[in-house]
Amino acid sequence: MIGIRATVVWLAAAIAAGAPLSAGEDVGAAKPFRITIVDDQTGRGVPLVELRTVNQISYFTDSNGVVAFDEPGLLGTRVHFEIASHGYEFPKDGFGYAGKALDAEPGGEATLKIKRINIAERLYRVTGGGIYRDSLLTGVPAPLQNPVIDGLVLGQDSVFTVVYHDEIHWFWGDTSRPAYPLGNFHTPSAVSKLPGEGGLDPAKGVDLTYYLDEHGFAKATCKMPGSGPTWITGIVVLTDAQGHERMFANYAKIEAKAMKTYERGAVEWDDEKAEFVKRAVFEGDPETTTGETLSGHTFLHEDDGVEYVYYCNPLPLTRLPADPEKLIDEDAVEVFTCLEPGATLDDPKFDRDADGRLRYSWRKDARRFDQRRQIDAAKAGTIKPEEGLVQFRDPATAKTVLAHGGSVYWNEFRKRWTAVFVEVFGTSMLGEIWFAEADSPVGPWTFARKVVTHDDYSFYNPKQHTMFDQDGGRVIYFEGTYTKTFSGNKRPTPRYDYNQVMYRLTLDDPRLSLPVAVYQTDATSLATGPKLGGAVAGKEVAFYAPDRPGEGTTAAEIGDGERIFLLPADSRVAETTPIYEYCREGSEQRTLSIDPEREMAGWRRTPDPVGRVWKNPGPSRAW
Repeated sequence: MIGIRATVVWLAAAIAAGAPLSAGEDVGAAKPFRITIVDDQTGRGVPLVELRTVNQISYFTDSNGVVAFDEPGLLGTRVHFEIASHGYEFPKDGFGYAGKALDAEPGGEATLKIKRINIAERLYRVTGGGIYRDSLLTGVPAPLQNPVIDGLVLGQDSVFTVVYHDEIHWFWGDTSRPAYPLGNFHTPSAVSKLPGEGGLDPAKGVDLTYYLDEHGFAKATCKMPGSGPTWITGIVVLTDAQGHERMFANYAKIEAKAMKTYERGAVEWDDEKAEFVKRAVFEGDPETTTGETLSGHTFLHEDDGVEYVYYCNPLPLTRLPADPEKLIDEDAVEVFTCLEPGATLDDPKFDRDADGRLRYSWRKDARRFDQRRQIDAAKAGTIKPEEGLVQFRDPATAKTVLAHGGSVYWNEFRKRWTAVFVEVFGTSMLGEIWFAEADSPVGPWTFARKVVTHDDYSFYNPKQHTMFDQDGGRVIYFEGTYTKTFSGNKRPTPRYDYNQVMYRLTLDDPRLSLPVAVYQTDATSLATGPKLGGAVAGKEVAFYAPDRPGEGTTAAEIGDGERIFLLPADSRVAETTPIYEYCREGSEQRTLSIDPEREMAGWRRTPDPVGRVWKNPGPSRAW
């Protein structure tokens, strides 16, 4: 009786736990159990979420947020999954496990919500194999024509995009394939339709059409003579004097073993060949001369009646006249710098006015003096920290944010230039993405907010896609390369590693209420960049304050109907200072100042500060 009773108890427990498929059942015919992970804010499926069983079997959600669970021996039982994802959190139970036990019945399904910590929303994977693998295995529709493999591409490095002949042209770096570990190292390419003109809504995906070789693999579209890979950068489309669109780029030839650049030059797209052809080879040391300067993502912008191509690396401190012939003219290159013409980085000679003030200007025959070099010069004592042009920092902590790759574009919604860039040596070496704004292409670049994090994983060379902007620029899209390279992580994410992942950022999110430059336009008047129409060069920066509501802020008028937002007077946020209201006697005129001893005849100051704002950590005047 004891044995029978024990058997009954065991069977009851087994039924309660969910009995596994028996040896006689057709395991191969069993339908997978579908698990969908959705963003708790939007209800949209979240890609790149790891679900790990107790015996360390890992599954990763596809671009619909779907996992097809089909493990023999576990399918048909109750299975616990630990759940984790970069920039997202799943609730922990009483023992501290972030996960959920599910009855994994064949053909069944479950939907779980995950909390997004990132400000930006992860949408989908753009490149590689198996983008919608799990969705197809469980009967969920996929938006792409080729949802599991396209152009035999398994992985692709950094992306460049440009609109040319009313289509989006995509170019990537090194690209892997199924047939062999070595793939295409000479710039594969694809095209896609614009949204509203036959292309997908960018919230859903990108339908790519690759240029293919005779084997059906993404073909090389910029194979320049010489050994080693051919990489491109600085892609731009210009219209020539005859009204024809022409697409240009700069190329670099890479010595494979040493990973050093041994040649740089300019190329132009040949429509008939569907590939780039060489236009020029740049002279001098390819590691330090013009070719190195003309790198990054580009935009066109007019300055003083001349249209220029600006190159962002990650900020737009290099430019050329937007003329097809000037793109191969090394003597036409201009750099926004504080170094004198002809000065080298090893022997920097700084340009200062008669009062000793460091001067920045557009110069030819000059070297770019980027953020890292500004920081090094300040440490060496050759410039003051506040003289650095680029002052990226976190407004909550005042921590310096060192920018690496990224892109800059005009945003109509914010009426400012927006930067999306990767931080180097953040909480991961190249995995933290930040957002910043400025009133002109050259700044002031000061405060930034982290919008994406990756735990011990790289996500480099983020590229904004302005052709995908929605709602007048209120919603923007960007993608980057997700890879374990440079991260120290020994555990690559299956299918996702070394591929492009798309994010969406909503710019009216209150967390993006950043301090912006407030300018002293005359003795008693203040204004922000949009109010000045972006004409901020030479204007004195009085202080920084948000121009839209943020957590705990209150509004303050600064004239002509314009408002800024102040922190509470008792706030102790780093690098902030009290601000006072000055009232003109006999009138209702008001102004604000961080100087409690400011002398203005006929004006009196409130005894107590009305709030706090951020001190200007950079140059006293905008450039």
